[in-house]
Amino acid sequence: MGALFGVGSFCFALGSIPLYFANVDPKIDAATFAIGSVFFTAAAYLQLRETVHAPDDVTPEDLRSSRRRRSLFAWRPHRIDWWASTIQLIGTFLFNVSTFAAIRTDLTVEHDKHLVWGPDVFGSICFLIASGLAYAEVNRRWWPRSDGSVGWHIAALNLAGSIAFGLSAFGARLVGGSGTPANVTLVNAGTFLGAVCFLAGAVLLPVESARDAATD
Repeated sequence: MGALFGVGSFCFALGSIPLYFANVDPKIDAATFAIGSVFFTAAAYLQLRETVHAPDDVTPEDLRSSRRRRSLFAWRPHRIDWWASTIQLIGTFLFNVSTFAAIRTDLTVEHDKHLVWGPDVFGSICFLIASGLAYAEVNRRWWPRSDGSVGWHIAALNLAGSIAFGLSAFGARLVGGSGTPANVTLVNAGTFLGAVCFLAGAVLLPVESARDAATD
């Protein structure tokens, strides 16, 4: 899962580097983001599956149904991690739509707004909500914990990355009938910084898993 998030983050970071997108065909740059979005979706799928399989330490009686624990789409609305993982997966699907649509060169401005910019905005909102919920769950509150745990650093990095993605989507709002981003610098910088934050969080995932295994 960490590797998938890492590859997806790397693709988004690479696609937003001026040295890269200025020297490759626009379709190749768009494909870089599209490939990254697929890795994000695969990682989000695994994270939701892991969340569904995880024991419920709040209500032990929920463990009685092993069939439900094996189901990917189990309904567990009382768990904040389930909401975070579900919303994150929805966000990755929206990024799939926007990045694959961006590969096309025959889109009108209106199509660009509905197939690229719109899903990108809502995908960023989903990421922001999901990372905010995950951050709140790790902290048990909105203020940072004092223990400096690996889990806290991952949640903080993902929240920062989601904020950066949101700023990128804001900067990409289309101007008039030109179909061009309002702030190209903000788009690229937000995407790059967000991707780097997600990449750092992905690198820390196996560290957290190793520490959790050591304490079991």
